Amino acid sequence: MDTNVLAKMSYGVYVVSSLCGKSPAGCIVNSAIQVTYDTIAVSIHHQNFTNKCIAESGKFALSILGENVDENIIPVFGFQSGKDINKFEKFKTVTADGLLVLEDSIGYIVCDVVGKFETETHTLFIGKMISAEMLHNDNPMTYAYYHAVKKGLSPKNAPTYREAKTEQKLAYKCKICGYIYEGDITKEPDTYVCPICKKGKEFFVKI
Repeated sequence: MDTNVLAKMSYGVYVVSSLCGKSPAGCIVNSAIQVTYDTIAVSIHHQNFTNKCIAESGKFALSILGENVDENIIPVFGFQSGKDINKFEKFKTVTADGLLVLEDSIGYIVCDVVGKFETETHTLFIGKMISAEMLHNDNPMTYAYYHAVKKGLSPKNAPTYREAKTEQKLAYKCKICGYIYEGDITKEPDTYVCPICKKGKEFFVKI
């Protein structure tokens, strides 16, 4: 079976947000689809803190990311855990139906959960739209654009995650996000950080 064909499927890039009690939570997703004229489905990994929050709160919001979105949004929401930090505190937000959405997004959709389906690794939450608004005029970021232009990688919990490979004789791999540094990272200054998850070079291992 040639799984490379899956890379030819089209995806967007979004931040899905929800609440755990009064605390906001959110993560990057690329698997979100419009099922009917007022129904949205999102796929969230079982290990994502956001999964637990959506299940408990019964609602989620989808922030649609554009090609010119703040470059720090994907590293924070895609490669860090809401159990450890408040991902929203460094970004401007808008409150919509009690949920935080990113002001820097093209727009948002807020949904009440009306159903869910469990797979081996992910929960597919089905949401009925209760509000939506356009915020900025920008081209939506596709996953193909994210990889080709932004040179981004898939978070480990993304449905499209695949182990990064390199043909270099000497390379280092970030233990947090899987980014591959080609060459000798020990020659970088101590201030060097991973371009994807912003962790220091002490988080890299030789491969």
